[in-house]
Amino acid sequence: MRTQQPKRIVVKVGTSILTDGTRWLSPPRMVDLARQCASLQQNEREVVLCTSGAIAAGRERLGYPDSVGTVATKQMLAAVGQGRLMLMWERFFEIYGQTVGQILLTHGDVTSRGRFLNAQDTLQALLANRIIPIINENDAVATEEIKIGDNDNLSALVAVLADADLLILLTDQPGLFTADPRQDPRAELITEVRAIDDRLWALAGDSGTGLGVGGMATKLEAAVIARRAGIEVVIANGRERDVIARVAAGEALGTRFLALETPPENRKRWILAGAVSSGRIVVDFGAARALRHEGRSLLPAGIVAIEGSFDRGDTVAIVETSEAPEVTEPGKANSIRGADSGEIARGVARYPSEDLDRIKGCHSESIAEVLGYTYGAVAVHRNDLILM
Repeated sequence: MRTQQPKRIVVKVGTSILTDGTRWLSPPRMVDLARQCASLQQNEREVVLCTSGAIAAGRERLGYPDSVGTVATKQMLAAVGQGRLMLMWERFFEIYGQTVGQILLTHGDVTSRGRFLNAQDTLQALLANRIIPIINENDAVATEEIKIGDNDNLSALVAVLADADLLILLTDQPGLFTADPRQDPRAELITEVRAIDDRLWALAGDSGTGLGVGGMATKLEAAVIARRAGIEVVIANGRERDVIARVAAGEALGTRFLALETPPENRKRWILAGAVSSGRIVVDFGAARALRHEGRSLLPAGIVAIEGSFDRGDTVAIVETSEAPEVTEPGKANSIRGADSGEIARGVARYPSEDLDRIKGCHSESIAEVLGYTYGAVAVHRNDLILM
């Protein structure tokens, strides 16, 4: 049982729950979910509802078949369904005297520092006025390139935005199992997770209903994001009686992922939630140790390679080389560009990739001489960096 009950809770509801196993949205199921959320809100909790179902609502309204592949068609269905979905939620929450407000998000709203803060301000204002925010990805304008991709990951980013204590992912399964329970009768429910390892990733499967986008794999991705921000995560069956209140009270329902360490400060939450550029900074063993254990900034001298392209101000992955260090001339970088041992940190680059490539391995006092300018002595400042 939890020693302290969560104050702010993000509830993510998947399409399979909203349809209650049918082809169309289920008003009785939605009414029951609204009742649970409103009850928590009216008992001095703060609730954010992250909802799927816009495309399903549009498909129902237009009589489209279940399988629709093109992005443009999905955007059309979302445009038709988004208003219908929100109208239903507003009507059902009104039964319990609860006001709601809609927020539509795209990936740009969390990758841009300014838009991140704007979205966060909107969330905080709604919650301060006892209004339940209802959030969905803005599928009507999103494309394959900018889509967050599924409402599991969206809900994790929302939990980061909202500075939540608990993220509840409601699905049509009781939680994460040791095997596929539909195929293996010996499968057992995993009730608590302290570390997300390769074994868990292997257990995560694709969506089985065909109605939703995210399966257990995307729920694990969401858990990774939320846990690193100090947020506990529970995957539970949305058809379980009073599941939201029971999970919030700490009852052992579903699979509970324990939060990691202390939540990072607000700017680091943005770094964690935002998109990482395609470029990477590969560092040597000494730099990796300084980042992990000594609370240092990343200096150019510790960089062995720059991979891909990024601009000043982009969030980049920092990885440690897995190659043994080579002897090089003083002031020269190790030229190894081979395999790395995984992402150790994520941070905001002070210099663009092409300039970091020129100063890698150099002492900080040489930056101005090499580049003809300087933005300071560090490649990534400690205040703009979060360990992974």
